Amino acid sequence: MKIETMGRTKIQITAYELRDDERIFFEEQAKALNIHVLYTSGVLSDSSLDLAEGSIAVTILGHSLIDKGLLQKLHKMGVRSIATRTIGYNHIDVSAAKSLGIKISTARYAPNGVADYTVMLILMSLRKYKQAMYRANINDYSLPGLRGKELRNLTVGIIGTGSIGEQVIKNLSGFGCEILAHSNSKKEHIEGLASYVSLDELYKKSDIISFHIPLKEETRRMVNADAIEKMKDGVILVNCARGELMNIPDVVKRIEMQKIGALALDVFENETGIYHLDRRNDIISNRDMAYMRQFPNVIMTQHIAFYTDAAVSSMVNCALQSIISFVETGASRYEII
Repeated sequence: MKIETMGRTKIQITAYELRDDERIFFEEQAKALNIHVLYTSGVLSDSSLDLAEGSIAVTILGHSLIDKGLLQKLHKMGVRSIATRTIGYNHIDVSAAKSLGIKISTARYAPNGVADYTVMLILMSLRKYKQAMYRANINDYSLPGLRGKELRNLTVGIIGTGSIGEQVIKNLSGFGCEILAHSNSKKEHIEGLASYVSLDELYKKSDIISFHIPLKEETRRMVNADAIEKMKDGVILVNCARGELMNIPDVVKRIEMQKIGALALDVFENETGIYHLDRRNDIISNRDMAYMRQFPNVIMTQHIAFYTDAAVSSMVNCALQSIISFVETGASRYEII
């Protein structure tokens, strides 16, 4: 729908899953782009479809599960594009959207926030900060069990050298550690900082392994029993990418066996409906998540590696810019082809 406002044509869209911290960016950027936005904090579902009435596009986060049936209803209402304010898009049936002629776009943001967070998790794991913090909270300031390692003496393996993996390598280069990398495509400009090797060699030689790859069928649960057995005893694993990269039962068993020395996760399989919500008074049904948290050498954060002021602004901007581009040109630089 287009609304005439002060002599100018204004596009109307509906923004679902609005967080309070996003609103100021929406209001500023929507005004600059001449977009009329209807807001709701709820997910996009059959019960909230009516909020999209009259809108030519909707924008969502990752908790809205957009299946074929929902897409058909959106198309019938006149919605012609969906802009997810996330990098991942496995919560959308892209194939069904294409068959209906509904355009889908994702968000982009600078890799620095996630890369910085990754290095923080590496250092926290190396210096056993979780245990130290717990002890300090009960006035236990003893040293036994808290001796850490220095990053300069270790080898770090980076799986995936896209924008985030590349930035992690740049961040780590100042620590003096050896850096190995594995990726489907090599970047010549970072080969002076890291050595590209096969995945098996990276597993064999790395003291720390960090994952920066998308979730695909070939990467789903790639961190399994076979992969872990190829790694060093006491290896530290860091995952700020996708929870589904890890086969949790296999990982749990290797933590119990002390094959894995430490684990740092910002993502977890089946985190939807838990992370980013206040569930203090609820029963959490994800047993794997609850069990993993009790290990003293496992750090789990609530999918916040991306969460900086710059990234939130960029995610909103990508969504609104994509919608404008879809309306005016039929395409967007962030479109899923």
